[in-house]
Amino acid sequence: MPTTAPYNSPDHFLMDELISEEHKIIRNAIRDWVNRKVKPEIETWFEKAEFPGHLVKELGELGAFGPFIPVEYGGAGLDYISYGLIMQELERGDSGIRSMASVQTSLVMYPIFEYGTDAQKKKYLPKLATGEMIGCFGLTEPNHGSDPGSMITNFRNEDDFYILNGAKMWITNSTIADIAVVWAKDEAGVVKGLIVEKGMDGFTAPETHGKWSLRASVTGELVFDNVKVPKENLLPKVKGLKGPLSCLTSARYGISWGAIGAAMDCYDAALKYALERKQFGKPIASFQLQQKKLAEALTEITKAQLLTWRLGTLRNEGKATPAMVSMAKRNNVEIALDIARNTRQILGAMGITNDFPMMRHMMNLESVITYEGTHDIHLLITGNEITGIPSFN
Repeated sequence: MPTTAPYNSPDHFLMDELISEEHKIIRNAIRDWVNRKVKPEIETWFEKAEFPGHLVKELGELGAFGPFIPVEYGGAGLDYISYGLIMQELERGDSGIRSMASVQTSLVMYPIFEYGTDAQKKKYLPKLATGEMIGCFGLTEPNHGSDPGSMITNFRNEDDFYILNGAKMWITNSTIADIAVVWAKDEAGVVKGLIVEKGMDGFTAPETHGKWSLRASVTGELVFDNVKVPKENLLPKVKGLKGPLSCLTSARYGISWGAIGAAMDCYDAALKYALERKQFGKPIASFQLQQKKLAEALTEITKAQLLTWRLGTLRNEGKATPAMVSMAKRNNVEIALDIARNTRQILGAMGITNDFPMMRHMMNLESVITYEGTHDIHLLITGNEITGIPSFN
């Protein structure tokens, strides 16, 4: 049965010496909240496919939404390592919880802050920061995922409005969102961002059911049938795919940290179990093959920690490139998924039950390795960086 021993965060290369006291305070506050509010109930929420909406306001109070947004717009004015540590601890709880916060932060608040008017920032950002308002991000379409430039969602001018038509799919927060940042083509075929509000005629958000992954997170569609969007809801400071792709870069950065949290949770649970479970008269942790699994897991977690710490430092300095973020997202999600699978084996049959987190993390990470750029697309981004030849065009 699960141990009652407290969580012991793996830190083999003394990463705590590389972060500030403020970083530790922020991380520990989120860690404590996850231990109290998420871990005791997450398996039930996951099994019931239930999003814990009552936690949204608490996440706002913790500063988990838009932590790098300036204080004047409701954010905490923190740096990118702080953001990463928050995502790490939330995903240690569950990828669905982290996804909700990641979308709110990087895919909704970030584009409004970067590309919106001052009026838009003042109207939306403070409420998004507190969780009073929830947002979602519309880019992927039923027939256009890795190739967003082929989107067919479009809008046209009509008097004081834009008329928006089309559909988006696989949208986190869709059914609970008060606003959607939607990317669509104007009459000239140029991609631009629009803020679409719940309640606008012709805007619906049906939920996607039957998921075996991210079950504690809301996923759905966005459907636009001649939706009248006020012209003041256009994000005026960006055009083309640069807008949505920059949002994805911010989100991928958070995912690169978050995936480590899932890996840490699996490693911690497996180590405790291996020390307590006895076979052939001694703990299974004493057997070579179990030590191999644990040693490999700790090694990969440590490498991922170093990668994201350096990436966070570069992002704070304005030096991190999208290709760097892409590499970290791909690597860290892959190692987290491998760790979930391998540590599950340490637990044998117990590892498939919801007494332990491995199967839940494993199923969640199958989505995380696909969304925000698939594993293969991220490989090709690195290949393009190496060769200068874009193989996906």
